[in-house]
Amino acid sequence: MDKVRKTLVAVAVLGTGAGVGSTLFALVVPGELQKQAMLQEMPERDPQRRNEALRTKELVMATLKKAAATEENVAWRKNWTVSGDSRSA
Repeated sequence: MDKVRKTLVAVAVLGTGAGVGSTLFALVVPGELQKQAMLQEMPERDPQRRNEALRTKELVMATLKKAAATEENVAWRKNWTVSGDSRSA
């Protein structure tokens, strides 16, 4: 009888924990309108941010291509916003 009582108590505790967890999850998860608003506010949706990221990727790729084609250290550049060798300026 003691074994059955312990099993029932364990099931009740686990069930209560699962119920509380599910309730908290349901309270915290945003609704559909909130999800849409959050997606609109993401930085990747901003055209200026996308253009900056594209420009940065282009500069990195140009540097990697130049590094692959030459033996000099092209990774050393003080001004990464300008393409080319900025040490000679």
